[in-house]
Amino acid sequence: MIGEFSIVRPSEVPTEQFDTCGTSVRKLTPALECTEMRLNQVVVEPGEVTTPHTHDGQEEVFVATTDGQIDIEGDVHDVAEGGIVRVHADTTRNLLNRTENETHVWLAIGAPPVGTVDDFGAYVVDDE
Repeated sequence: MIGEFSIVRPSEVPTEQFDTCGTSVRKLTPALECTEMRLNQVVVEPGEVTTPHTHDGQEEVFVATTDGQIDIEGDVHDVAEGGIVRVHADTTRNLLNRTENETHVWLAIGAPPVGTVDDFGAYVVDDE
């Protein structure tokens, strides 16, 4: 049985790399035993860019735990620490870091209108 709540220190969750780029991610969903949403901590080092993508049927919310930058449909937006960004499923988005010495840390939260934590719909990367 999954507990009524979970508390996790992201720093204690192993860091992995996204399949489509070298950016570090901590997949918090399993550690928190989430069943209705997916949660990742994304660590974007100076000069890094995550892969532009959409999600088939999944909105995403990004929470800047430091100052950060997000590209939405080709427009880069600076987001102050504590800022929250919602992105529609069909909207192309990616995180980036154009600074020389600041690490950007984001929480990426996704919840499908239908489906499960394991089956959110396709991660869509445009072939260019």
